[in-house]
Amino acid sequence: MTNNLNSVIVEGNLTKSADFDATQKGTGFCTFAVATNRYFKSGEEIQHEVSYFDVEAWGKLADSCRGLLVKGAGVRVVGRLKQDRWNSEDGKARSRVKIVAEHIEAKPVTAAEKAETASRPEAVAENAPEVKPARQKKAQKELVMA
Repeated sequence: MTNNLNSVIVEGNLTKSADFDATQKGTGFCTFAVATNRYFKSGEEIQHEVSYFDVEAWGKLADSCRGLLVKGAGVRVVGRLKQDRWNSEDGKARSRVKIVAEHIEAKPVTAAEKAETASRPEAVAENAPEVKPARQKKAQKELVMA
């Protein structure tokens, strides 16, 4: 018997800094949400659509994300979809789909992006790495599950 294909790649920006925690057995994990933008033409108008995806990372991958996954930072997540199912207190069946990360690339927030978001109330966290725009690709941090 073989596994079915379950693979997803999402690239966007963090809606808030990642939350880090550990299980009772001490396994570290983090959770965060990624917003993606899609632009398309409808007639003569350009339309803008935003989608939000919940992501979780476990173990060494989660540990290596500390200090890098800050609000507003660009990120690429490669992983698999997982569906959680439960019954609510009133007995209704509930479910949600999230991404379980297997590979994460965190792109540092550039000085220009930092300046742009600093004027908004939901500004990027102060500990976001600062990188000159011309060197952004070279400075991109790649995190891979070992």
